[in-house]
Amino acid sequence: MFNNWLRNNKLAMWLLTVVRIYLGYTWIKGGIEKLTGGFDAGGFLQGAIAKASGDHPAVQGWWAAFLEHGALPGVKLFNVVIPLGETLVGLGLILGTFTTLAALMGMVMNFAFLFSGTVSTNAQMVVLEIFIVVAAANAGRIGLDYWVMPYVRGLFHKNNHDVAPAPAPQGGVKKIKGAA
Repeated sequence: MFNNWLRNNKLAMWLLTVVRIYLGYTWIKGGIEKLTGGFDAGGFLQGAIAKASGDHPAVQGWWAAFLEHGALPGVKLFNVVIPLGETLVGLGLILGTFTTLAALMGMVMNFAFLFSGTVSTNAQMVVLEIFIVVAAANAGRIGLDYWVMPYVRGLFHKNNHDVAPAPAPQGGVKKIKGAA
């Protein structure tokens, strides 16, 4: 019932727009600060790896292993991907373009930060992003998705308009000539 309300209700559409713009602003602000401020993820990654030890580690061993052997050696890539990703997620949410994908990618980044032992606003953002993902198209209806998504759907269904669906059989099974 709540799911249906999120996906179809006009009040939900307006509330989701406010949530979407708030999240977008949060993402784009962080992304632009990193793009213009000389962001280096190395210290963050080393801090997260250090949080994997002790009696009550904040970072799980499997995640620390990924950070140590995957992310840290590729820190130059992460120095570009993180601020660019944050900025693009922010733009997508503010403009309401590919809204569900933007919220989903925001969730991926929030979970990565949470897995790395940084709570901050990440948990709150994940909860809000879940509402946007569940609401699907209704979350971007007041935004560019209103025009973009029908166009994208048209691209995927471009060749299907020439093919008429086969009529459904009526009145039982029809015997085909020559069939046993």
